[in-house]
Amino acid sequence: MAAGTTETDARLAARLAQVAGQLLLGLQRDSGLTGKEIGKLGDHDSNELLLRELAAARPDDAVLSEESVDSPARLSAERVWIIDPLDGTREYGMPGRPDWAVHVALWQAGDPQTDGGITDAAVAQPALDAVYASDDASANSDGHDGLVFLVSDSRPPAWAAPVAEALGARLQPMGSAGAKGMAVLRGEADAYLHDGGQWEWDSAAPVGVVQAAGLHASRIDGSPLLYNREHPYLPDLVIARAELAPSILEAIAATV
Repeated sequence: MAAGTTETDARLAARLAQVAGQLLLGLQRDSGLTGKEIGKLGDHDSNELLLRELAAARPDDAVLSEESVDSPARLSAERVWIIDPLDGTREYGMPGRPDWAVHVALWQAGDPQTDGGITDAAVAQPALDAVYASDDASANSDGHDGLVFLVSDSRPPAWAAPVAEALGARLQPMGSAGAKGMAVLRGEADAYLHDGGQWEWDSAAPVGVVQAAGLHASRIDGSPLLYNREHPYLPDLVIARAELAPSILEAIAATV
């Protein structure tokens, strides 16, 4: 919690993700736009709301946002909010698609050996009327039959199919990194596999939530996911049930 405040960082993240999500639902309902037009408007308006609210609630903190110009000042900051005002912009612009999200995460400096980490996070899925936060996250593992691995519906990893085959799993495409991470959290899938391009804001909040719930999250080589880096490119990701992670990582290593 920032000094002199009563709202915890996790509760702030959850509240802001929910408020931004309600704004995005309102745009879908009232703007008359679809496709790229509403996606562009949603990205902008949600970002403006989150920046405004963070400035009011945590004026001394830095922010890294997908929709704002990056500032090198964040590299020396003790606290950095990493936000994706609309994760799954393409899906948001497609009427009836629920697989888009709002990401709000807080990175805090720590032990130089670990480069700090995500300490508080929330992911809102407004179309599902759901907000998942690191201070009350819990994982379910009995929401489906057989092993299900989620992949991007626009750019699934080339190695995902052989990995799934090796482990007897089926692949299921889905939009939004946040939506896929929360589907694993809810027990609707066993893992989320990604390679081929992401940025810190794509994974920071989902990773913060699932790790708080005891799920595994790492790079595809098993190394830690590091945030608030000079170049915020973080191209690959595995989120999985903890007991499955070793076999998934082993299968990936044997394939890539």
